[in-house]
Amino acid sequence: MAEQEVNIPVADPNDPYAMPAAMPSSADNEPRSFDVDDFKMPTRKQEDWRYTPLDRIEEFFNIFTPSGETKVTVSNIDGTPVDGTQVTKSVIDRGAAPSGTVMKPNDRVSAVEWNTGDKTVVVSVSGELEQPVLVDIEGHGADLDSLHLVLQAADRTHGDIVVRHQGLARLAEGVEIITGKDSHISTTFVQEWDKGSKHVGNQRIHVGEGGSLRHAMVTLGGDVVRIRMDQDFGGPQSDLNMLGIYFAEAGQHLEHRTMVVHNYAECKSRVVYKGALDGKDAHSTWVGNALIKPQAPNTDSYELNRNLVLTPGPVADSEPNLEIENGNIIGAGHASSVGHFDDEELFYLQSRGITESEARKLVVRGFFADLIEQIGVPSIAEHLMNVIDRRLARGESADMQAVLEDK
Repeated sequence: MAEQEVNIPVADPNDPYAMPAAMPSSADNEPRSFDVDDFKMPTRKQEDWRYTPLDRIEEFFNIFTPSGETKVTVSNIDGTPVDGTQVTKSVIDRGAAPSGTVMKPNDRVSAVEWNTGDKTVVVSVSGELEQPVLVDIEGHGADLDSLHLVLQAADRTHGDIVVRHQGLARLAEGVEIITGKDSHISTTFVQEWDKGSKHVGNQRIHVGEGGSLRHAMVTLGGDVVRIRMDQDFGGPQSDLNMLGIYFAEAGQHLEHRTMVVHNYAECKSRVVYKGALDGKDAHSTWVGNALIKPQAPNTDSYELNRNLVLTPGPVADSEPNLEIENGNIIGAGHASSVGHFDDEELFYLQSRGITESEARKLVVRGFFADLIEQIGVPSIAEHLMNVIDRRLARGESADMQAVLEDK
């Protein structure tokens, strides 16, 4: 029998995706399109949807008529009016620049959001912002609604933007973040929805050349919250720092998906998400994806997820994914863990005269403290710690009620 010659694919330097890197990222293999029909109906057999309770968000799978009940206001973090020369809010037609310019929708719900409604809210910032800008998004009812928001920072802008979600809503939301060259921006998104709320969001992020973006996602409310974040760089020597904090209570489903794409040389990314779960059927999902493309030498990338399970009954899904298509990198790694509340640590604190209630607060506060400090907005940091304390107290009350009912 004659030997068969083995053909080894050779990369084409003019087309790095020809071979051997011929296939797209397995973490980003869905089409990108503004057309809803280009996406299949989500099922649990699909990788992007296998952790999601589809029956609880199926109303977001087809185009609907938005209620218009969600309101957006812009102010300084202290409630005073913004400087109109540095911060502007405008409403433009959907599809008019800058909306739709970062990247196309990447799943069915983001395409539905794009085609539901015809307006976009644009918040633009420039220069050196003296205090953080607050974008308040408030829901006023359980009727289905849609919102498309663009946050745009000019070249060499320095400042903080806080986006706060509150009230009652069933919201399909699209957010585009565009940072300019050599800009240094912090964006903090806080979800404190009322009970009964649903939030299905998609964020598409473009970090400018030589700039940095600190992107924080804090999810503390809502029955179901699913947010996907896709990012790329606009040039070399850019820096992305993604922080995530979530606290899932009984019956809540909180899901976060990050997709970091290194498409330029000498860029750095860090993704750190931490979550606590307390109560029966509390469910969190974190899926972190990082892709280092052939044209991105000297990349430095790392992603981390930690989950703290406070009581029996919750489920935490944690899935880091890393794809490297370039051998010339500084570093790339990932880690994740799901752990129960440390009884020995609790016992140690109690042995020093600290009550069980205060000891639990101290442990959970310590778990989240480093990320909350990194947000860099003192008023938001203090507020988040207070909310976490209230969550713990509420969990203790629920535990006591359960004991009484058993008796």
